[in-house]
Amino acid sequence: MASTIDDLPPSEPGTSIDTPFDSALSQRYLVYALSTITARSLPDLRDGLKPVHRRLLWAMRAMRLDPGQGYKKSARVVGDVIGKFHPHGDTAVYDAMVRLAQDFSLRYPLVDGQGNFGNIDGDNAAAYRYTEARLTRVAIDLMAGLDEGTVDFRPTYNGEDEEPEIMPGLFPNLLANGASGIAVGMATNIPPHNAAEVIDAALLLLDNPKAELSDLLTHVKGPDFPTGGIVADSAETIAQAYESGRGSFRVRARFSTGKDAGGQWEAGGVEKLSGGTWQLVISEIPYGVAKGKLIEQIAQLIADRKLPILEDVRDESAEDIRIILVPKSRNVDPEVLKDSLYRLTDLESRFALNLNVLDATRTPKVMGLKQLLAEWLTHQIVVLVRRAQHRIAKIDDRLELVAGYIIAFLNLDRIIEIIRTEDEPKPVMIAEFELTDRQAEAILNMRLRSLRKLEEMELKREQADLTAEREDLARLVESPALQRKRLRADLKKLSDVYGLETRLGARRTTIAEAAPTREIPLDAMIEKEPVTVILSKRGWIRAQRGHVAESQWSEFKFKEGDELLFAAHAQTTDKLLIAASDGRFFTVGADKLPGGRGFGEPLRLMVDIDPDARIVAMLPASAEGRLLLASTSGHGFIVQTDDVTAETRKGRNVVNLKPRATLAVVRPVAPGDDSVAVVGENRKLVVFPLAEVPVMGRGQGVMLQRYRDGGLSDAVSFVLADGLSWTMGGDSGRTRTETDLAPWRVARGAAGRMPPTGFPRNNRFD
Repeated sequence: MASTIDDLPPSEPGTSIDTPFDSALSQRYLVYALSTITARSLPDLRDGLKPVHRRLLWAMRAMRLDPGQGYKKSARVVGDVIGKFHPHGDTAVYDAMVRLAQDFSLRYPLVDGQGNFGNIDGDNAAAYRYTEARLTRVAIDLMAGLDEGTVDFRPTYNGEDEEPEIMPGLFPNLLANGASGIAVGMATNIPPHNAAEVIDAALLLLDNPKAELSDLLTHVKGPDFPTGGIVADSAETIAQAYESGRGSFRVRARFSTGKDAGGQWEAGGVEKLSGGTWQLVISEIPYGVAKGKLIEQIAQLIADRKLPILEDVRDESAEDIRIILVPKSRNVDPEVLKDSLYRLTDLESRFALNLNVLDATRTPKVMGLKQLLAEWLTHQIVVLVRRAQHRIAKIDDRLELVAGYIIAFLNLDRIIEIIRTEDEPKPVMIAEFELTDRQAEAILNMRLRSLRKLEEMELKREQADLTAEREDLARLVESPALQRKRLRADLKKLSDVYGLETRLGARRTTIAEAAPTREIPLDAMIEKEPVTVILSKRGWIRAQRGHVAESQWSEFKFKEGDELLFAAHAQTTDKLLIAASDGRFFTVGADKLPGGRGFGEPLRLMVDIDPDARIVAMLPASAEGRLLLASTSGHGFIVQTDDVTAETRKGRNVVNLKPRATLAVVRPVAPGDDSVAVVGENRKLVVFPLAEVPVMGRGQGVMLQRYRDGGLSDAVSFVLADGLSWTMGGDSGRTRTETDLAPWRVARGAAGRMPPTGFPRNNRFD
């Protein structure tokens, strides 16, 4: 059996080959993987382009779509590309073309688009039959030298034409425009940079090949995104990323109200309004973030009440981005609002760096910044030498013809005689004047108007100029020092075009180290205001502004057939504890409750209370508070408030109940309380020390009072020295206090005795 597919003999059509399945599959998958890596997904470090981009630019150049020419339909460009050079779908080719034209995707666009090529909101481009395009100056600089023998050409997929293997131009496209792609088993992600900074770093490395990365980073500050923004990482973090070729950059939006007289962005972004109010203005957003989706993200936070200090978001963008953020009140701290947005939205995002590129041998490598620049300079030296050699060959061809023309002028009469008398003048001329075949052919093709005496002087001057130029080029080809000097001069010229002081070359992204985003507690985002929380018997809850006096609670309005169950004074920053009869506790933020204008909303829409359970308590949670819990079976314990606070809709199971028992009592324990009073449905009362009740996080508790019939009715903690108080019956609202409790002071778990005269018939202390 053959060991590999290559070892197999050729087979006739319709025959089968006996080979191991795993071997056949692995070899075919390897071919596919290599094709994806080298011919689709990874850019070449020499020109920063993938094949589809290179073929797009080559096709547009062939159509003479120079910056000074008119636009042509994108459909025509796409048709030429897929018909001649790139045998793939038109959608993929047009999408690649659209990206080359988007000034918010590429730092230096290579295509000048006319029509709808998409926008930063995330909208798609119009169909290619509606848009037009031509090349930009940057694309021309990237392709400069294609006609000067600087790169090799290869046949197109159908062999009918040729295409360049690489673009020879001096523009540093890989770093200037960046690239991204996912291949098989590897990926690349390169952010855009400032071309002037890249050129300066290349000049430094050209003069000093041993320069350290730190020296290069004095020029290359970091990414320069087309959408601006702020890179908030430290210099050490940026240096580590560029040294290894892998890392990430923390990119933030820019808050600013505009630019000052010097063209610099004003910091802060706080725009003052009348009456002491203000609003935040976002002028730039992170690279790769769609503005429309970002605004939807912020609006959803407001709708979900996850950012209670933010009132509204508006998009007032025109040519420039202007997103308005309206705070809940003028007392909101702008920095707290910014940090909250950085943490909860894409106003801060991470851009991963992965300098995985194809080198000059088409091998994928992850390179650091220094290695990448060094190999790019090596490529530019090769291009420079090939251009010189190509020019030398052209000069040699021309010098050969010029030498022949000079011989012809020196022997003009004899040349004319030979042409007039000989049937085959060419061999005679070659033999008599020692001409080459090309020289003789050129002389025979001369026009009569060229036979002027002045032409001889011009030819000798041209011969001298070409000879001098050839000598200079020959020295250039032989001297690495001259090559570096010439490349330096060419880079300096390019730097003048893309310099930091030019409109196109000015840096857009600010490099400014910032502390990591703070995790702002939700309480810090809520404006503290007093509210009265109202819960009805049917489970409708609402919060009315201010602390409504208890004497006015009877004036609250409810739906027909409904009435007040609980009411409590709280702050908007408070958490409300809701206790159900099945022993579960639920937590609701007071700031998330509906206002008091209507009847509120059903509590069961906010938390998942069992349909068969009833609500037995509602009270604000105190951070260091304690609660006395007791069930109808007579069991109870003390719990810390933090132990019953729940973060989910399903709440927290706190009290384990005996069969047919329910949670009956949830009462706060005051800091000075030292005793507990318990009364049963049989009207028997016991009083015992609070210390006998254990503090637990969850459980059944201990026996507080023992019953033969019925169960526990109520329990309360109090200060023994102050006596036990209860509310008298009727509408008087009077309170009675019993100080002599000796008859009822028994051990915990006793049956007790009848309460003092005047104790309420409902067997409750309030």
